[in-house]
This record gives sequence, C-alpha cells and structure tokens, in this order.
Amino acid sequence: MRNWISCAAFAALAAASAAPACAQQAPLDGALTIVVGYPPGGSSDRIARLVADRLKDRLGVTVVVENKTGAGGRIAAQGLHALATRQNVLMLANPAVMVVAPLVYAEPGYDARRDFQPVSLVSRYKFALAVAANSPIRDVAGLRQWLRDNPRQFSVGVPATGSLPHFFALMLGRQIGQEPEVVGYRGSAPLISELIGGVLPQAVDTLDTLLPQHRAGKIRILATSGEARDPLLAEVPTFREAGVDLAADGWNAFFASSAMAPAKAARLGEDIAAVMREPAMQQAVRESYLEPVTADAAATGRELDAYRAQWEPAVKASGFTATQ
Repeated sequence: MRNWISCAAFAALAAASAAPACAQQAPLDGALTIVVGYPPGGSSDRIARLVADRLKDRLGVTVVVENKTGAGGRIAAQGLHALATRQNVLMLANPAVMVVAPLVYAEPGYDARRDFQPVSLVSRYKFALAVAANSPIRDVAGLRQWLRDNPRQFSVGVPATGSLPHFFALMLGRQIGQEPEVVGYRGSAPLISELIGGVLPQAVDTLDTLLPQHRAGKIRILATSGEARDPLLAEVPTFREAGVDLAADGWNAFFASSAMAPAKAARLGEDIAAVMREPAMQQAVRESYLEPVTADAAATGRELDAYRAQWEPAVKASGFTATQ
C-alpha cells in the first residue's frame, strides 16, 4: 500500500487543527493510546496517525500511536485483550484481525466478539483483479474466454495466504465457475513484481496497492469490487458491471477492550466520527486511495455484523486453517 500522504493534505489538516473543536471534550482521565498492529508507513498506520493528530485537539489530551507488529495484526489484538483494564487504549484493526483470524486459527489469542467493542469505522478499501500490461486478457469477458481456452489454469496471486484478497479470489472463482489456484506471497511487493514480469497470470490485491502500477502502465486492472465504480478509476467497471455478481470491501476501524466503559467507547466513537467528517481529513484519506467513513460505535457494530455475515461463509467453505 502507498506509504505517503501529500504535503498539501498535511497542511490542510494542520490548518484545520488550528480551529477550536466544536464538540464538548470527552471525559478522558489521561492520555489516549492508539495501538496499530502493522508497521509505520502502511495504510493502517497512516489512518491512525491522521486521526490521532486531530483527536488530541478535540479531546484536549495527548494521543499516542504505538505500532505493535507481528502475526498479521494479532499481536496488537492479543495485547489489548491482555490489558483487561479500563485504560484509555484503542486499537485500529481490519477484517483480517476481527473476522478472518478467529475463523482460521484454532487459538488466535482472543475472542473477537467477546473481548472487544466497536468504536468507529473510519475507512474502506476495495479489491481489484489485475493482469500484466502485456497480457492478452483485456477485461473480465476476456478472462472468461481465456479460462475456457485454458481450463484448470486459473492461478491467482494474493499478497498473503489467508488474507482478505485470498478469500475474495475464492469468492470470485465460485462466481465465474472455476476454482482458482491461490498463490500466496510474502506481501504485495513480490506479488506485483511477478505480475509485471509475467510470472503470474492474475492477481487480487487491494485497489490502493494496485492503482499506482495500473496508472504507470505496468499492470491492467480488469474490475474492482465496489458497488459503484471508483472515482479514481472511472474507466474500469465493477465486477457486477462486468457480469460477475460480487461486491465486497475491506475496512479500518477502531476497537476498544470490552473492559472499557461502554459510554466512554461510545463517546470516543462520536469524537472520531466528528474528526472523520472534517473536509481536510476526508481529503487526506482519499489521497491514500481509501474511502473515508463516518460511523459511531453503534453504526460500526452493525457494519461489523453485516461483514461477518458476508465473509464467514466464504472463509469456512474454503476449509483454510492456519497454525502461526
């Protein structure tokens, strides 16, 4: 994923932070810590730091971002669960941690439903299917024809085994009537390198990861997973427009330990939602090729339930399990 946000976006955020907060400050009794389960520079880290920068002014307290990396984000979740206190700690997590890991690991180290409570959904991202720029496959119809001409050669690369793109690729295969061979890589960089080089015929990854290479003319995105075309890629159809009945996305959301007072978690959700409504914040998020979202704790909980209903059957049907 992209590891920068433009200077203009930061300048706009800085200008916004100079204005006084309109809402009453949340009743926090000390600093707020935001835990991120991924390294600095990634999209999760960027979103967390953008929110933290604005939240400190709104709440009137110090807001610190800590990166607790490892195990695909599970280390951060395990750490928050182990606190088992009412400390002012939030975690920014995605579906890999909150939906997939509890289904594929016998002992993920936490119970996603019992140990955490939703606070605020802040961004969404789409998935995309891509081929090399010199591939004869020009669109999804061309892919279908290629698969008819080359049966049992539906090989799809994904950035990691057990990742959301992995299960999206499986859902895609069911919709087009051919089970793919899913090839897991150690991240997006080697995946894209082999796609560009023609070693890999197709790849599924997040749109924010693939879009820069598409714009550079090195790969070709065939379709995106949203309900509507992405405004940054208006010339590329959605899967449904291309005749594949499939729409899905990923997200980043803040969670608190279930030990935190629900009223405090709800209030923090309202404050984060207010931050996400700021035009400068929305601009900064969009410049990371993500979709900004405004959702309080209750709305985030409903979104999480709907997401589980969509993805859990696909994950379970795959039979995939993990040990580390």
